[in-house]
Amino acid sequence: MWRLLRPGWAAGGAAAAPLSLPVAAASGGPGGWYECLAQSAPVHCAEEGLVVLQAAAGLPWWAAIACGAALLRTAVTLPLAAHQGRLLAKLENLQPEIKTLAERLRYEVTVRGKQLGWSEKVARFHFKKNLRRIVTDLYVRDNCHPFKATLLVWVQIPMWVCVSLALRNCSVGATDPQVQEAFSAGGALWFTDLTAPDSTWILPVSLGLVNLLILEIFASQKMGVSRFQKLATNFFRVVSVVMIPVAATVPSSMALYWLSSSVVGLSHNLLLRSPTFRRLCCIPRTRSDSDTPYRDIVSALAAKYSFKK
Repeated sequence: MWRLLRPGWAAGGAAAAPLSLPVAAASGGPGGWYECLAQSAPVHCAEEGLVVLQAAAGLPWWAAIACGAALLRTAVTLPLAAHQGRLLAKLENLQPEIKTLAERLRYEVTVRGKQLGWSEKVARFHFKKNLRRIVTDLYVRDNCHPFKATLLVWVQIPMWVCVSLALRNCSVGATDPQVQEAFSAGGALWFTDLTAPDSTWILPVSLGLVNLLILEIFASQKMGVSRFQKLATNFFRVVSVVMIPVAATVPSSMALYWLSSSVVGLSHNLLLRSPTFRRLCCIPRTRSDSDTPYRDIVSALAAKYSFKK
């Protein structure tokens, strides 16, 4: 049986130690850090990987870029996304137990507070302190600490940056002029020159629409979201819109990679909603899971954006 209160407490509260956050100072002239990053070893490895992929597959450069995005998302981020899904499912399944233990702890704190004459502030302090300990113990027991769910972000963002800079180097001839020449004739349809920005804005606008679609699909499914979640969703909506003019100023190779990566990411996110695929990935079933996830997505979007009065 859980022992929720720890013995040996003093009657008073504990003083909180101030946190000192390190402040990073930027150094170097304009573009110094950017050029240093663009010439780093991971970026050069990404360049070599792109060249090897294109040569081995014998594809035109536009197709090699799209296939490279799909390969990276499937081989690297999809397994991490499945791992994230398992952690989030475990966390969701823990909530009823956490709620029950919190109610027991509140009762024990109330009883102990009356015995020791605690004020409401002191009782609240001990309740929060011990609830954090209990929740942490549950995370350790089920191996599902929320921080582990951020692993996908810590891998996906650096990978995205490195490949983007590798395509930028190839487009401007920063490493191999022959690759730049191949890029200039390696496009298709309206973006025949991968070294030039997309003057039609088709790639940038498509990128923004796909990213907004990803946000709206999953924001429409969440019930009772917190204020922080609402702020985060609105922030990423703004980022998705801002990325449109950004993608219109970079080489088409970068915009094509961004669009391809987002399209594959959308397909993977939808795949991870499939009950069959979730079972294959050993993702525990939760109360919020649905046997008809795609129908629910369409219904939620239709209800959210219905113009009926």
